[in-house]
Amino acid sequence: MRGKSLVRIAFLSSIVVMLFALPSMAATTKVVLDGHSLTIDEVLSVSKGEVEVAISPEAMKQVEAGFAVVMEAALQGKPVYGLTTGVGWNKDKSVFEERDGKKVLSEELLARSREFNILSLRAHGGGVGPDLPADVVRAAMLIRLNTFLTGIPGVQPAVVNQYRDFLNKKITPVVPSRGSVGEADITIASHIGLAMIGEWQVDYRGKRMAAADALKEAGLSPIKPVGKDFLSMLSTNAVAAGQAVLAVEEAKNYANKAIVVFGLTLEGLNGNIAPFLKATTEIRPFPGMLKASKMIRDTLEGSYLWQPAEGRPLQDPLSFRTMGYALGNVLDAIEEAEKALIIQINSSDDNPAVIAGVTEVERPDSEYITNYLVKGEQKGAIYPTANFDMLPVVARIEQLSHSLARMSQNIVMQTIRFENPNITGLSRFLASEENTLGHAFGAIQKPLGELYAENRQLAMPVSMDGFALAGNIEDTFANSLLAIRNLEKITDNMYYISSIQMLHTAQAVDLRGKVQLAKKTKALYDAYRKVVPFVSFDRIYTADFTKGYEFLKSYTVK
Repeated sequence: MRGKSLVRIAFLSSIVVMLFALPSMAATTKVVLDGHSLTIDEVLSVSKGEVEVAISPEAMKQVEAGFAVVMEAALQGKPVYGLTTGVGWNKDKSVFEERDGKKVLSEELLARSREFNILSLRAHGGGVGPDLPADVVRAAMLIRLNTFLTGIPGVQPAVVNQYRDFLNKKITPVVPSRGSVGEADITIASHIGLAMIGEWQVDYRGKRMAAADALKEAGLSPIKPVGKDFLSMLSTNAVAAGQAVLAVEEAKNYANKAIVVFGLTLEGLNGNIAPFLKATTEIRPFPGMLKASKMIRDTLEGSYLWQPAEGRPLQDPLSFRTMGYALGNVLDAIEEAEKALIIQINSSDDNPAVIAGVTEVERPDSEYITNYLVKGEQKGAIYPTANFDMLPVVARIEQLSHSLARMSQNIVMQTIRFENPNITGLSRFLASEENTLGHAFGAIQKPLGELYAENRQLAMPVSMDGFALAGNIEDTFANSLLAIRNLEKITDNMYYISSIQMLHTAQAVDLRGKVQLAKKTKALYDAYRKVVPFVSFDRIYTADFTKGYEFLKSYTVK
C-alpha cells in the first residue's frame, strides 16, 4: 500500500509541476518567420503579445544576400532609386560621392550614407491624428519583419534583428494613425524606423518614454541604417496591412454573431425558413449565399420554425427573405479580403526590389533591362517596381465595407418591421400588455436611420480620391488607412444596429409566449436577458443600446 501511495504522490507531483510550467511553456511559444508562410492567425497572436517570433536561418541568409547585392550595386555605381539617388522630387540627386571617377564604399562614404538615412527617416516622420493601438503597430512590425526575410528589401541584418527584438521585448513605437495616401505609408511607418534608431517615442513596460531610454533599458543598441535601410523601413504598406488584418478579423467576428442574431430575429417574427433551405438556395448557387443559408439553417436547428405555427405567412418582407444573400455577400467579401492579405503579408512591396543570385534577365536581348543586373562578387539584380500600390487589398476592403453597409439595410428594415402588428401578429411597437399608455418602441427607430445613413456614407470608395504629390511624380493614391478606418467604423456601427435589433427581437420572442428556440439562439437570448431585461413599461433606452453593444462585442458564439 505504501508503495502505491508513493507512486500516486509522485504522479500527482508531476502533474503539479506540469501545471506550473504551462505559463512559461506558453510564453516561449514562437512563430518562426521565413518570409512566405505567415498566417492571419499568427499575425493576430503576435499583435496581442501572446507569442514571440523567431527567424528561420535560411531566411536570414536571404537577408544577407540581398544586402550584399545592394552594397555591390553601390560599389559599381549603379543608378538605384533610393540608394545611389534620392527619392521623390530628388530622385536624380546623387547621395554617394565619387573618387577618381568611381564610387567607393569608404568609411567616410558609409558615414554619409548613414547620415542621409537618418535625415530621410526624420524628414518622412509626419503623421497626424490619434496614435494607432499597440496591436496594430505590433502587427505592422511583424508583417514588415516577415517581408524583410524575402531578401528583396535589401536591408542589413541588424534591421531585421531590431524588428524581432522590438516584438519580443514588447517595445511599441508610437505611430500616428493618419497621414498616408496609401502608396506605401511613408509618413506613418517612418516612426517605427525612428524608434529603432533611438529617436521618437515608444510605449514600454506600461510607460511612454523616449525610444533611446527604452533601448537602453531593454539592453538594445540603436541601429545605424545604411544604403537603402531607411527606404525599406518607411516605404512599406505594413502599417495598413496590419490594421487591415485586425479590421477584417473584427468584421468576421461580427458576421458570425449577426447570423445567430438573425436566427433569433426570424424566431421573433415567426418567420418562414423556406428561403434558406438547401432545395431553394441550390437553384441559384452563389457560394457565399449557400454558405450563409446553411449557417442560418444550422443556427435554427431545433427551432419551432421547423414546425407549423399559427399565423406564419407564406412570404416574409424581403429584408428577411434575402438575408442569405446579404450575409453571403459579407462572407464572400471577408474571404476575398483574407486572400489578398495573405499575399500582401508574405510578399515584398518594395521599390526598388533586390533579387539576389540572378545572373540573367527575362529579356537578355534588351540592353536596357540587362542594365539592372549587378555583376561582380555579389550577383543579382535591382529593379524599379510599382509593388507599393495597395489597390488589390484596398479594393477588397472597400468591397467588405460596401457589403456590411448593404447588410445594415436588411437589419434596419427587419427591425423596423417589428413595429407593425400586421406583419408580426404582435402588439404595435412591441408594447407589453401592461404598457397601455406608453410609446413602447415607436421612437427608438431614429438611431437606426442615422447609423444606416452613416454606413452608406462610409461605404463610398475612397481609393480614387487625391491629387499629385512630390513634384507631380506621385500621382495615384489608394488611401489605404482611410479605407480601413471606414471599415472599422462600419463594423462598430453594425454592433449598435444589432444591439437595437436585439432589443426588438428579444421583446418579440417574449411577447410570442412559450416557443421552442433553437439551441444557439436560446443561448444568445438567455445571455442577453441577463444584461437587458424585458421592457414592461417605457424607459430610457440609451443604456439598453450601450449594454447590448457591449454584450454583442464580447459574446462568443458556441
